Amino acid sequence: MRLLPKIHDVYVGKAVLGTVLLTWAVLIGLDLMLAFVGEFGDIGKGDYGFAQAVSYMALSVPRRLHYLFPYAAVIGALMALGQLAATSELTALRAVGLSRRRLSLAVAGALALLTALMVINGETLGPWGQQRADALKAAAKSGNTVVAQYSGLWAREGEVILNAAGGEEREAGDDRWLQLHDVTFYEFGEDGRLKSLAFAKVAEHRPGGWRLREVTRAHFEPRSVRQERVAEERWNSQLDAAALSAGTERPRYLSANALRKAIEYRERNGLDASEFQEHYWGRWFYPLNVLALCLAAVPFAFGTLRSGGLGKRLFVGIVFALGFWQLQTQFVKLATVYKFDYRLAYLLPTVIMLGVSAYLFKRRSG
Repeated sequence: MRLLPKIHDVYVGKAVLGTVLLTWAVLIGLDLMLAFVGEFGDIGKGDYGFAQAVSYMALSVPRRLHYLFPYAAVIGALMALGQLAATSELTALRAVGLSRRRLSLAVAGALALLTALMVINGETLGPWGQQRADALKAAAKSGNTVVAQYSGLWAREGEVILNAAGGEEREAGDDRWLQLHDVTFYEFGEDGRLKSLAFAKVAEHRPGGWRLREVTRAHFEPRSVRQERVAEERWNSQLDAAALSAGTERPRYLSANALRKAIEYRERNGLDASEFQEHYWGRWFYPLNVLALCLAAVPFAFGTLRSGGLGKRLFVGIVFALGFWQLQTQFVKLATVYKFDYRLAYLLPTVIMLGVSAYLFKRRSG
């Protein structure tokens, strides 16, 4: 079987892509409309007005595109193939030698490009846009851009617990760094007793470690307290901006790289990393899930949908997409409760769906 696209592959691919894009646009429009209505409750708080709400929604569009694409892909592909079946075009293509396997490859090939774009979007524009949207909203509501992204921050590094009143990411030319303000460091000994308490007016994360300025530290001795003040000192720590941002942002809005750093940070400090592992492996299985779900929907175009209309195709597509989502969600929840590998939780529903697809293909091949 030749894998290079032929004219019928291009025809099927164009039909699928056109319907998927249309379905995607409708879903995004509905999602934005409902989300924008939800923003009305925050309009009027501080400097957060109508213009800021529109900007917030616009910045969140890449993240919403990434989230809704799997549903748009399966519903759009199902509707496109159903339309081709209803007009007997699939029958004509079958008559000229187009096999069901070739049809599946045409569908997968058409969606592979969009899937790849969404994977890139999920690692770049999606997290970036959502971070900027959250920062813009927090800054407008509080009236203080300094505490927009890192406000009331707590973190742990080894035996040191850090608390910062606020901070932001700053840049000067090509140089970018994280700067925290009014930072308190609680250092504990092996016996759990407070060993020292330090306050730094400013803490900057630079290559090689942290730079602390205007530091006041109290050392708790067995029978006394010793205090010292230094203008500047370095703190060698693996704690970085990605780990800190993971503590203030929702894991599902982070990139895979930020999730990986957050997982390493939590495991290094004996903290629970299960929520971050869940979303981290979800990112890796995202393209596989999209393509597997769409391939599993292909058999519906050869039987049930041929006699149905647009409403029936849409209904079956929605039920199929939501059924897959519910199945995978349940497996992931089981992985969280029973502490088994999230990779298994994401893989099993995909295998089940492909097994169902193979069964339906075989049953309708006659």
